[in-house]
Amino acid sequence: MKHLLAACALALCAHAAGAAAQAFPLDRVRLQDGPFLDAQNTDLHYLLALDPERLLAPFRREAGLPVPAPSYGNWESSGLDGHMGGHYLSALALMWASTGDPVVRQRLDHVITELKRCQDKLGTGYLGGIPDGAKAWGQVGAGQLKVDSFSVNGRWVPWYNLHKLFAGLRDAWVHAGNADAKAMLVALSDWALRLTTPLTDAQMQDMLRAEHGGMAEVLADVAEITGDLRYLALARRFSHLALLQPLAAGQDKLNGLHANTQIPKVIGFQRIAQLTGDDEGHRAAEFFWQTVTQRRSVAIGGNSVKEHFHPADDFRPMLGEVEGPETCNSYNMLKLTALLSQAQPEQGRYTDFYERTLYNHILASQHPGDGGFVYFTPMRPQHYRVYSQVDEGMWCCVGSGIESHARHGEFIYTHDGDSLYVNLFIASRLDWRERGVHVTQSTRFPDEPRTRLTVDGGGSFALKIRYPGWVAPGTLKVRLNGKPVKVAARPGGHVELRRAWAAGDVVDVELPMRTTLEPMPGLKNYVAVLHGPIVLAAKTPQPGEALAFKADGSRMGHIAHGAVCPQEAAPVFVTPTLKEADIVRRFKPVPGQPLTFTAPGLIQGRPDADRLQLMPFFRLHDARYMLYWARSTPAQQSLLRLELAKAEEARLALDAQTIDQVAPGEQQPESDHGFQGEGAENGVAPAGRWRHARQWFSYDLADPQAQARALRLSFARGDAGRRFDLVVNGQRIAEIELARPDGGDEIYAREFLLPPELVRAAGGRLNVKFIARPGSIAGGLYGLRLLR
Repeated sequence: MKHLLAACALALCAHAAGAAAQAFPLDRVRLQDGPFLDAQNTDLHYLLALDPERLLAPFRREAGLPVPAPSYGNWESSGLDGHMGGHYLSALALMWASTGDPVVRQRLDHVITELKRCQDKLGTGYLGGIPDGAKAWGQVGAGQLKVDSFSVNGRWVPWYNLHKLFAGLRDAWVHAGNADAKAMLVALSDWALRLTTPLTDAQMQDMLRAEHGGMAEVLADVAEITGDLRYLALARRFSHLALLQPLAAGQDKLNGLHANTQIPKVIGFQRIAQLTGDDEGHRAAEFFWQTVTQRRSVAIGGNSVKEHFHPADDFRPMLGEVEGPETCNSYNMLKLTALLSQAQPEQGRYTDFYERTLYNHILASQHPGDGGFVYFTPMRPQHYRVYSQVDEGMWCCVGSGIESHARHGEFIYTHDGDSLYVNLFIASRLDWRERGVHVTQSTRFPDEPRTRLTVDGGGSFALKIRYPGWVAPGTLKVRLNGKPVKVAARPGGHVELRRAWAAGDVVDVELPMRTTLEPMPGLKNYVAVLHGPIVLAAKTPQPGEALAFKADGSRMGHIAHGAVCPQEAAPVFVTPTLKEADIVRRFKPVPGQPLTFTAPGLIQGRPDADRLQLMPFFRLHDARYMLYWARSTPAQQSLLRLELAKAEEARLALDAQTIDQVAPGEQQPESDHGFQGEGAENGVAPAGRWRHARQWFSYDLADPQAQARALRLSFARGDAGRRFDLVVNGQRIAEIELARPDGGDEIYAREFLLPPELVRAAGGRLNVKFIARPGSIAGGLYGLRLLR
């Protein structure tokens, strides 16, 4: 048996080595002056400002060791304890590889040493910060599973949390060569293997209904690191078939799903396929990527509203809500894109998406001053973003953010045998050590539409320079040592220069950039403006307004809670026709300000319309902004504003009346409101997400000023006949029997008055509980609002 496993391990490694293109080790690329080096340096300061002792606190607590410094608050003290510690390990390892900074290395080694003390103290291979982890995992190992979309046995996404530590230990070994990290990773993987071996396949699949991060991916990585196929088998057990099988069959069933739960699963499908040649996993990953990038993403490359995939044929929520694309989603979409590009390096569509998302979402999500990170990037006209602060925001997008800006060098270049791919136009220096070649890329892109590649060293190889999809056919120009080169490639392809290179050879590339409009999917009269791959946006401050752009440490602090501007008050592009050419010709460059434009006579709806400047979104911070613009003719403009006002009137009035609300079945809103339940389930129906229970479920609502008057509950006509009690702070408020109202939409709302004496005695906290009557079901609940 051992000989068989060894043979299989050799085959696995051979298959992995045969990948079409490979990334360079991160320490082979050094960034030069430009926006990405600035972002890396800003991230370095943020990383070193975090207190490692506070990040270590949850691990020491769970190991029974002294805790000299208290844990951070926010998500680090409300159930996801320790998740930031895992991200921190990855970020330190990536930053060390990217910079060689000795202070970073010292910090990384210290954290690994302290984590090893915790793992050694526990003595089982386990290591984690999950509250009361020993009990939680003991229940899992015994097959005692109560699973929801964001919890296992009442613990907030424990596998998702633990995955961050797995990944951090992997990165500390792969990028920094820390041998203790490798040994700890293997011990933790052995613990996971022992824990899950007694579980049936059905129990594993049931457990995977809860968000579990990239467990499949990281276990596949462990299999490659060790050559041990047991970990690959476990990676396969962590592959969620409820997602894999429809995707592999070319079926888009993503509506309503929590977006960033799914993307890491798909990364795992592709990673296993990369190691094994599994066609099903690759088909699933490719179909998912195509679906998300072509049908479910906006101009900045991001996706999702309120963390979930909205219907692909209805982007109105994207314009209406303030919880727009989540940064973590784009972090993971870039990982998936890079994996798929390795399999098909000649496919420029992957790199076009990577570049678009890197500049316009990832780079835009970091504050250029103090380095804070953005969770949601609203597409809603004239809204804004809020940024984390070092000692307060411990959100997932902070964790992925400190990683993202430490790894900017990893996709600029890839290689395949004797071919070197230049994927991104970022100032950098590559050490292609195996061939004794250095390549320096000198560029001020995107401020200037060109780049220069200088070869130091000799030898024969092919230099493959990407022809971006945003450069018009026949307009990309290449010179080799000053002489023009005939370019046969087209957008989406590569210009190949195969020759015997000599030290000092220089390749100059001209990348003409055009201004274009990109409609929002399904809403052709709402457009984003791009110059080349760069999304342009305009600051739209409101007179006399002072917004808080730094998030506090509250549980919902990552949302920009300030007043929304009515959509009918947003500026509009107004032209005699709606043709793109008629709009684009109005943009005029601002002298001395790269990638900055005015549009005299085009923008209407603000007194300062002619003075508004469209600038790169990644440079726009601490302001309300316009990213998507309605376009209209003069005759249509008043009608457009009337339609927008009518559509928003009722919704804004309800929002103004709302003290607190929950979106049932959605991870963050339920977690933020203390969801509990017995026999509870959630799911997605054509009308939206729902929550019900065969026993009971509850939420905690905040009413700090004791203003509550009523609960507004949303139900579905299809659930008619269900009977349950509505109980608030232990007092039964109503006996509910769902009816089937005549006419109207599938979803309807009912209001239930709250006794004033109950509200006065509540102390600002209302526990709202739904209890099923015998033989019936509580819910389904599609919406819950507390009204003043």
